[in-house]
Amino acid sequence: MPSTRQITEFSDEPAAGNPWVVEPMPATIELVEYDPVWPTQARQIGDRLSELLGLRAIRIDHVGSTAVEGLPAKPVIDIDVTVADPADEAGYVSRLQEAGFVLTVREPWWHEHRLFRGGRRSDDRVAPTDGGPATNIHVFGPDSPEPIKHLVFRNWLRSSASDRKLYADTKRAAAAAQRDDDAVMDYNARKQTVILDIYERAFRASGFLS
Repeated sequence: MPSTRQITEFSDEPAAGNPWVVEPMPATIELVEYDPVWPTQARQIGDRLSELLGLRAIRIDHVGSTAVEGLPAKPVIDIDVTVADPADEAGYVSRLQEAGFVLTVREPWWHEHRLFRGGRRSDDRVAPTDGGPATNIHVFGPDSPEPIKHLVFRNWLRSSASDRKLYADTKRAAAAAQRDDDAVMDYNARKQTVILDIYERAFRASGFLS
């Protein structure tokens, strides 16, 4: 279990290497209004992951903006999967890849994070073949603070109409400001100040900060 300090702090440490297993392609940020089908799609993906990974999957959680009713979002389902040891790739990578989820990012220096992409979208250099909705599967270990952060942020936005509106307005403004050479990280950077403000309120509401 990560400490409260690990959960509530954010680090800007640079990457310790090239995280890309599959290099990204330039893509326009597509922001769409909330689609009520997203929770159903997330449950279906979660069920599939549970079937593929069995007891290897300690937790499977729908996170990100598609998990918050009323939020506009990129039409990509974000799923956090917690496994005992993400570095033990023999225990799960082939199962996911054989099912059409492509290992795209490997970041052993950042909580042993692995990212798999599923579904089909315009910015795939190697198009996944699982045929489902566009999906990001984030794999972390039980000591990582990231899945807890994601759940705290999601739950707060579900409960706070004012911060939900603030975040929705911020996302629309960030998408509208994109340039032809932008990457997803540029879009995310334009939201960062507001995200950190919302996180502080979320941490206080959930008891991580007094």
